[in-house]
Amino acid sequence: MPADETATITATPAATFPQPKLSNGHWQNLEAAHTSGVYSKRPLTIVRGAGAHVWDDAGNMYIDCVGGQGAANLGHCHPAVVAAVQKQAAQLLSCPEIFHNDQRAQLLQRLVELAPPGIERAFLCNSGTEAVEAAYKFARASTGRPAVISAKRSFHGRTMGALSLTGQDKYREPFEPLLAGVTHVTYNDVDALAAALTNQTAAVILEVVQGEGGVRPADPQYLLAAQRLCHEHGALLIIDEVQTGIGRTGRIFACEHSGVQPDLLCSAKSLAGGIPIGAVLIGSRVGALPTGLHGSTFGGNPLACAAALAALHALQFEQLPQRAERLGSALMQTLRAADLPGVREVRGLGLLIGLELKSKVTPVLQALQARGVLALPAGNTVLRLLPPLVISEEDLGCVQHAVVEVLRSNL
Repeated sequence: MPADETATITATPAATFPQPKLSNGHWQNLEAAHTSGVYSKRPLTIVRGAGAHVWDDAGNMYIDCVGGQGAANLGHCHPAVVAAVQKQAAQLLSCPEIFHNDQRAQLLQRLVELAPPGIERAFLCNSGTEAVEAAYKFARASTGRPAVISAKRSFHGRTMGALSLTGQDKYREPFEPLLAGVTHVTYNDVDALAAALTNQTAAVILEVVQGEGGVRPADPQYLLAAQRLCHEHGALLIIDEVQTGIGRTGRIFACEHSGVQPDLLCSAKSLAGGIPIGAVLIGSRVGALPTGLHGSTFGGNPLACAAALAALHALQFEQLPQRAERLGSALMQTLRAADLPGVREVRGLGLLIGLELKSKVTPVLQALQARGVLALPAGNTVLRLLPPLVISEEDLGCVQHAVVEVLRSNL
């Protein structure tokens, strides 16, 4: 959408969105000449963002329901995060954990305060896959056991340990053989989980909502059963909240919906308002971790910690989890009531929403982009919406209009 029509977006039905201006392709060509090739890129160059909007190099504005793949819960360039980064960047950028630091100390304290009951400590790193990797190592080191149970369709990251836990063949097969001792069981199946647990199981790792696996929420009773089974077998429960955490589902952490108390909780993506960070929150059932067991050069750096403190404050001050719950519930209810052709199911939690289609999702994503809405897939047939939690109700209405129009157009 052209930048000069920003004022009309809240009142303009998706059907009347103007055609976007065309980029000259300079930045796309330059990037394509030198990039690794491992990413499938859309023909779009994003150069600016504010709140739930992004702009391309031709001046077109889009409503962003990609949301940094879950890293933009507070929207783009949230003023509080920008101010914290600017202040800290002029003071101290790097400080490894061989020294103490004021920003890191405050963030560690805040994370423990916000975490589910039983969390006492935290390890800071730089990304979600690093958080999962660390939790995997901590579980094995703490229990002295080699085996871990994960779920089919899960996604936990792309480093070798996190990839071994991921329950999707398309990510795993190019790198096999992966780490031994990982068993994948059917998600939401208590009997399958119980049958897989043994006295060699170090941990069970689960997502509260399988995001990349099709936006599939866990049954709260399943999560509570997993906690009980882990306690009975002396195993640890790892909850991966890399995408579901930081207000996305209507709570600061999605496991709060069920009351489950993880032994290790992985967080990242939106934790620092768009600045790279990861964290493993560590519960009382995890044994002492010896000095030197694990580490991260940039983990807990002052810039990311300052950004995270600002992001967490803004999240609570603006009541964004409550907003996500209200807006997400309303949007899902409206989409279900629309009885859209080609849609098998609308599901999700808060503002993590998936529409399972009867056909491929790619043409739908392309048609939405042409109407000024950016969205994600979650597999080949699921449309995933991850709007920033600061999105206006008017913009969310435009997203709804666009989705309904596209899905009724018989692509």
